[in-house]
Amino acid sequence: GGMAAAGAARRGPWGSARRLGLVAYRKYSSSGSSYPNIPLTTPLPGVPKPLFATVDTQQGFETKVTTLENGLQVASQNKFGQFCTVGILINSGSRYEAKYIGGISHFLEKLAFSSTAQFGSKDEILLTLEKHGGICDCQASRDTTMYAVSAEVKGLDTVVGLLADVVLQPRLSDEEIEMTRMAVRFELEDLNMRPDPEPLLTEMIHAAAYRDNTVGLNRFCLPEDIEKIDREVLHSYLRNYYTPDRMVLAAVGVEHDRLVDCAKKYLLGTEPVWGSVAVKDVDKSVAQYTGGMLKLEKDMSNVSLGPTPIPELTHIMVGLETCSFLEEDFIPFAVLNMMMGGGGSFSAGGPGKGMFTRLYLNVLNRHHWMYNATSYHHSYEDTGLLCIHASADPRQVREMVEIITREFILMAGAVGEVELERAKTQLQSMLMMNLESRPVIFEDVGRQVLATGTRKLPHELCVLIGKVGTEDIRRVVTKMLHNKPAVAALGDLTELPSYEHIQSALSSKDGRLPRVYRLFR
Repeated sequence: GGMAAAGAARRGPWGSARRLGLVAYRKYSSSGSSYPNIPLTTPLPGVPKPLFATVDTQQGFETKVTTLENGLQVASQNKFGQFCTVGILINSGSRYEAKYIGGISHFLEKLAFSSTAQFGSKDEILLTLEKHGGICDCQASRDTTMYAVSAEVKGLDTVVGLLADVVLQPRLSDEEIEMTRMAVRFELEDLNMRPDPEPLLTEMIHAAAYRDNTVGLNRFCLPEDIEKIDREVLHSYLRNYYTPDRMVLAAVGVEHDRLVDCAKKYLLGTEPVWGSVAVKDVDKSVAQYTGGMLKLEKDMSNVSLGPTPIPELTHIMVGLETCSFLEEDFIPFAVLNMMMGGGGSFSAGGPGKGMFTRLYLNVLNRHHWMYNATSYHHSYEDTGLLCIHASADPRQVREMVEIITREFILMAGAVGEVELERAKTQLQSMLMMNLESRPVIFEDVGRQVLATGTRKLPHELCVLIGKVGTEDIRRVVTKMLHNKPAVAALGDLTELPSYEHIQSALSSKDGRLPRVYRLFR
């Protein structure tokens, strides 16, 4: 073994190279004979010209928007890959149901992708999509209803035809409506039984903040209205709201011209099954923030009877009006929401999980009896709501409310450079990471074009986030604190302070509740 090693050392690194004939090629280098005196800067004769990939220019990123004669907007974003996400977004949702029986959008969401003029059943639709590796989904929020399909790019024509049929020509048979009634009943039961009451609280805080108007209207159908919703009722709503001028056909991963051609083929001059009316009766009311309190006394002790029952908790949500997503202040509010952060007391993970946000540092880490403290920001085209949700043992409710009101007041105080930078970076990275996925890009394109007719690109938003300074945070918070609060409370509410007391805590210097002197503690 030693001999071989010595031989290798003596040969040196070029020993084996010479053996492999590498050195024999030396004569083809600059002094070689085959291509005399050709400098390295010129291409070799007879060699095909190389084609290099180029970096996408700005133009490759931008969202293209075309408006058809009937007012429908077509928006697309290119993204390479064999799959695309295509869908129709409509300005329709529970906020427009004031003149109708509430719960229409809830029904429509459940009825989506059922039988249509062309397809006899939901199964037929699913089989058609399956040929192109497709899946479908419908989601209705308070102001937007979204029908979406992800499928192979080559099935684009079929998919747009199917979407047009699903949105404009649904059969809404008695049998399907009856099935939907059952599904809605089941969902309402589930909403009330869930150990996580966040969806229910979100409903309640909206109802408290915007009493009986627009985004304060119930997203779910009330049990007593389930039987009242039939094809007639649905058609009377669809006639006014499912009109081309309220729709966007959005797609990610397709060429814009192809999409526009498909839109013209299937969405121009298509008479919907409910016919059309000359004069549309559309609710254009702007959200009226009222503030107020909504309480739901509820025995939460039996919510989770399992091997390890969760202790009985009382949940509180306190919210204040912010601004619409069309205003400049929307970005500072989004940063503020990120800075408050928070989450559950059992959450694991490091700084990336938001462990340095205020609701962790000031609340969950100091008050170990709190189970949850989380900040949420809901935004619409005419209003917004910043809420803090907290939960704790029913005996601690008063203290918990005071901790929330103090956090609201502290928002207007000193903002650390470090915490602000961290919140901005976290918001930027969350935005960029979420926009890696095609369905998220699709929803972003669709919602922005529906609201404004154009799309702000992620990097433009990142620039705006980067510009937010401490004075912006202070300005938007001061404006927000001038308003009355909205409060939602759920569970055992014996210890809950009155609305007036919560309101005066939020207009005090230190956010403390007025002292209550009781003879019998």
